[in-house]
Amino acid sequence: MSDRRNVYFFYKKEDELLEKINSLIELARENEFRVVEDHTIANVIVSIGGDGAFLQAVRKTNFRSDCLYVGIGVDHTLSLYCDFHLDDREKMIQAMKESQIEVRRYPVLEVKLDETTSFKCLNECSIRSSIIKTFVIDVYIDDLHFETFRGDGMLIATPTGSTAYNKSVNGAVVDPMLPCIQVSELASLNNNLYRTLGSSFILSDTRKLTLKIVQDGNDYPVIGMDNEALSIRNVKQLEYGLSELPIKTVKLKDNSYWEKVKRTFL
Repeated sequence: MSDRRNVYFFYKKEDELLEKINSLIELARENEFRVVEDHTIANVIVSIGGDGAFLQAVRKTNFRSDCLYVGIGVDHTLSLYCDFHLDDREKMIQAMKESQIEVRRYPVLEVKLDETTSFKCLNECSIRSSIIKTFVIDVYIDDLHFETFRGDGMLIATPTGSTAYNKSVNGAVVDPMLPCIQVSELASLNNNLYRTLGSSFILSDTRKLTLKIVQDGNDYPVIGMDNEALSIRNVKQLEYGLSELPIKTVKLKDNSYWEKVKRTFL
């Protein structure tokens, strides 16, 4: 961290937190960190507010691979992206100064929409019917037609996103050191006409997943990107793969991903 001194703070300006946040900013300055107002010149981006704020911070700063992201929680809710708490300001500075932190690289999902628009996700990208009606998707792995899905939608998750929405639909929890994507069904319909695998499956970082929406009148799905929704009319195709540029986050040496999973779920 010694060569990373430009710090950008991402947070909601809530009155009950401003005093603590201002105290943290002042403490950073006292310890020779430069607090900047422009995230493009920062090499450390600090989100304050929990996992949701962390996802927003990464998205609003364009999934930068040339800086470190740091998550700070503000309450006692268990968090998978935040190693620090806002009340432990001295602990943060001490950890950075004494090299008690490690850098982790988290895979990022890259999605191309109708071969024109692309966007990224840190947790997951979901595609769901926007009306009370199932819709049909042809699923391709690379160039192989794998299955034809009919149901409420599909969910494509990264390893770090495997503990979020993916886990609630019985997907597997995946070690983030494995660069891969996980595909899970949302209320699939299996009968003599439509047959799917019926379970989540995992693809390596070299695979390409393509979802082609059958144009049968239900062509206006809701596309979820982490904790945001994207509404685009008449979607025909989505392509998924892992970005070549992961994001880098910091973690305490004694606070691994699996320790966080244990605290959160066990």
